[in-house]
Amino acid sequence: MSQVKWPRVAVVGAGAVGCFFGAKLAKAGAAVTLIGRAQAMQAIADHGLEIIGQDYSGRVRLQTSTELSAAAGCDLILLCVKTTDTVETVKALAPHLKPDTAILSLQNGVDNVERIFEATGFRAIPAAVYVAVEMNAPGKLLHRGRGDLSIGAFPFQAPSDVHAERFTSSSLKNIAAWFEASGVPCTVSDNVMGELWAKFIVNCAVNAISALTQAPYGRMLEQPDIKTLISALVRETVSIAQAHGVQLKDTDHEAAVFQVMKAMSGQYSSTAQDLARGKPTEIDALNGYVSKTAKLHGLDAPLNAWLTAMVKLRAGQI
Repeated sequence: MSQVKWPRVAVVGAGAVGCFFGAKLAKAGAAVTLIGRAQAMQAIADHGLEIIGQDYSGRVRLQTSTELSAAAGCDLILLCVKTTDTVETVKALAPHLKPDTAILSLQNGVDNVERIFEATGFRAIPAAVYVAVEMNAPGKLLHRGRGDLSIGAFPFQAPSDVHAERFTSSSLKNIAAWFEASGVPCTVSDNVMGELWAKFIVNCAVNAISALTQAPYGRMLEQPDIKTLISALVRETVSIAQAHGVQLKDTDHEAAVFQVMKAMSGQYSSTAQDLARGKPTEIDALNGYVSKTAKLHGLDAPLNAWLTAMVKLRAGQI
């Protein structure tokens, strides 16, 4: 590990996911700066990030800031803001980045890299994130399970430009190697959009239900009617993905959803956590995106549309 040439890293939107992966890199030797909300950043600056987890419990010292300018000169950006904040954040972040800075999107949803490109011209790298974490107090991270990534090149229409070097096999493998050296399993996928949609299907099947019921995945699995609803949501979302031309992984998506729920039985969805804390949800980038995409193809996705409306009504977003 001493032979690793570590990057300078900034975690932009340092909530639970960003803090987890940032702490992993920092523990291994990378210079990591967390950029986030003042209360959380101050707690971490004063006492370190407290992690309570399955494979590690302790405190990790990291640099913190509330200003995007703290990302200046960094080699790697872990972008972890809510999808609804993507455009505003990257527009403000762009002037501080080097031409060869790699932006890794560790966000929910499947269209963030497109949003980033349209807003700034930066060709970000999508990542499918598999981790069960939450901040249960400022500066305190609870890790419930997993902690791995799959990254790859987004199929932009015109990859030959100043940023194209980010998507070479060697560049992606270098990024994966940094995570691997920090104890984070990270694969380079030749179909990262299929990976993203596979995770997206899971999120669309469980996030809104967990939010509306304020139930963890294990309790949801105990209810036959809820499992039936989840199966129907999976089938509906898969059908819209196929109509949209997504090359889905050749897998049993219903079985995959139930496997994730069983492995993370104590986890509440990120949407449930947002509702519980009175924060805006990302439902428009999840079930709402499926409903919107269905309409593009002259189709309907009634279950996704219904859950979107229910979560937005519950959150006061409509």
